[in-house]
Amino acid sequence: MKAIRWIGKLIWKTSLWFLGLSIGLVILYRFVPVPITPLMVIRLVEQAIDPEKEVRLVKDWVPISEMSRHAPQAVVGAEDQTFMKHYGFDFKSLKKAWEGNKKNKRVKGASTITQQTAKNVFLWPSRSYVRKVFEAYFTVLIEIFWSKERILEVYLNVIETGPGCFGVEAAAQHYFNKSAKSLSRAEAAMIVAGFPNPKKFTANPMTKRVAWRYPQILREMNNIEGDEDISALLKNK
Repeated sequence: MKAIRWIGKLIWKTSLWFLGLSIGLVILYRFVPVPITPLMVIRLVEQAIDPEKEVRLVKDWVPISEMSRHAPQAVVGAEDQTFMKHYGFDFKSLKKAWEGNKKNKRVKGASTITQQTAKNVFLWPSRSYVRKVFEAYFTVLIEIFWSKERILEVYLNVIETGPGCFGVEAAAQHYFNKSAKSLSRAEAAMIVAGFPNPKKFTANPMTKRVAWRYPQILREMNNIEGDEDISALLKNK
């Protein structure tokens, strides 16, 4: 009985510590740039153990106010057109993905920008139900404590955008030798077209996948052009 009580107390204390730490970090990142993410660490380790790879991590945090309006527009158009309307989860897309999984017996993505941000900032990149549970937990916290603008700002600064590159500023410099503020509509679409595997699908030199995908993203950007909520978010850009 003592052992069971001890284990129970340990689980309870660990849960309280996790709850406090996770809420504290989410609140902190509402105000300060995210310094590093689990995926950044993983990429550094992969480079360090491979003698043929250069150890390289390029990231430069920029406020969303200093980005071209085309960058957030491309992300919302391509990744989550209902971003401004949901509270972290797109249940229609989740239902479609669930039905597709049952038919194809494989996992299909239906993650919103908020879910992706939760994963990119706090979690590891592998697909598993355990990670999905933690992802849902952090998604709820992010939607509670962050504004939509802040979610998009963090996403655009921590997302992997190329070999050794994280964030739209690093991608703009790497691919086009310019700042994120100067990105054209097509250039923003090209960067996003490399998701979710920008190490393989690059904007410059342009891979076949990016060449096929970025015109679609341009059309998806047109689809949200008249959305009042998105227009309000981008009005100062």
